[in-house]
Amino acid sequence: MNKFTKKLSTFLFFTILSLFCFNAYSQEKGGTIGIDSINKKIDNLQSQFKVFKNLKISGYIQAQYQIADSTGAKTYEGGDFASGVDKRFMVKRGRLKVDYSTPLTQYFIQFDMSEKQFATKDAYIRFTEPWYKTVSLTTGIFYRPFGHELANFDSPERSRYTQTIFPGEEDCGAMLTFQLPNTSPLNFIKIQGGMFNGIGPTASDFDKYKDFIGQIILSKSFFNGKLKVGLGASYYNGGFANATKYVYSNIYTTSDGIKVFSFDSSATNKGSREKREYMGLDFQIYYDSPIGLTTIKGECVKGTQPGTISASTSATVLPTADTYVRNFNAYDVYFIQRIGKSKHQIIIKYDMYDPNKDVNGNEIGAITKEQSLNKVVKGITTTGTDLKYHTLGLGWMYNWDSNITITAYYDNVKNETTKNIDFLKDSKGKISGQTYINDFKDNVFTLRIQYKF
Repeated sequence: MNKFTKKLSTFLFFTILSLFCFNAYSQEKGGTIGIDSINKKIDNLQSQFKVFKNLKISGYIQAQYQIADSTGAKTYEGGDFASGVDKRFMVKRGRLKVDYSTPLTQYFIQFDMSEKQFATKDAYIRFTEPWYKTVSLTTGIFYRPFGHELANFDSPERSRYTQTIFPGEEDCGAMLTFQLPNTSPLNFIKIQGGMFNGIGPTASDFDKYKDFIGQIILSKSFFNGKLKVGLGASYYNGGFANATKYVYSNIYTTSDGIKVFSFDSSATNKGSREKREYMGLDFQIYYDSPIGLTTIKGECVKGTQPGTISASTSATVLPTADTYVRNFNAYDVYFIQRIGKSKHQIIIKYDMYDPNKDVNGNEIGAITKEQSLNKVVKGITTTGTDLKYHTLGLGWMYNWDSNITITAYYDNVKNETTKNIDFLKDSKGKISGQTYINDFKDNVFTLRIQYKF
């Protein structure tokens, strides 16, 4: 229970107790209620007070100021900048959490509030079987059990690949968790898996297909807790219904050396399931030494991602465009160092996302001789969506007090380039002025103040 909830619960308990005692005393003076009645009322209040002991109310607000390299920058650091804008104030996250837990059950709900939206972020129940206290069922809206960064990230935002394949982070579904009690020497093993809609926390499901996610986590402490090590392996198997009969996949090399998508227009493609499959490994190392707490962690993910010609993001609404299937690779590495026992810590993060590992550099956007003569179906070439991105993040974090944290963070983003695509166009086909020949001007500086209670 946090300090705020504890103080509030104590205040309410003694206030109500005082009122009941005063009322009972007054009635006793009138000859109607005695000391036994007072004791019964106190016992009743103590029973009701247990409700407050199980209740935790918490939340936080992240207010920030950002500067981008160019107006209208496309970024994963809080979303794209509006046209003509390179500086902005925003509330990235405003959260209010209500958690009611008993030894075997949990009710949890969390709302997200900002200048843009008011939305339900989490809403789930969890309960554990009472016999062995080993198997739990979670159902509702909650974090997908995949990897580590999805639910635990230390930079202002999650990596580009995490936001791409798991937009919204949470999903609606049901999950079983197997973990032996704390008294068991095998408690460090956690296995969980479940079925999900596969479209994020707020969207309505748009097809009959459901996605499976499974995860194994190993977590153990050494040297009296000074060293903590975690390992994880995750698997995702899902997909969604194709909107049309046109499916582009399986990059191959043509007779004139150009890499393009193969093309399938079978009538059975429409409505059939296009596979979405990921495999991930992650690790975490925490070491508390005289120089401070050192954290090194990272994960790598590879798999098959269905998208469109203009985006590799997982679908959150009913698809209407042709399907493009890409094989991707991604990873991230964090280094976080607290400076001794001070309130300061530094953050270094590096992440990579290659949405299409089968093409590189000037292979992207290249067209065959037949295509130049309009003899091949349009859209079979690779596009700017297939570019690889590397991001180096450098940050400083200062814990002002137990509630306020100040973060300064700079993201340096480098994209793969190609000579075959002259200009970057928006969703309406308008040229933005940037070219794919050079690195985009999309670096972002973030200054954030977070209040958490």
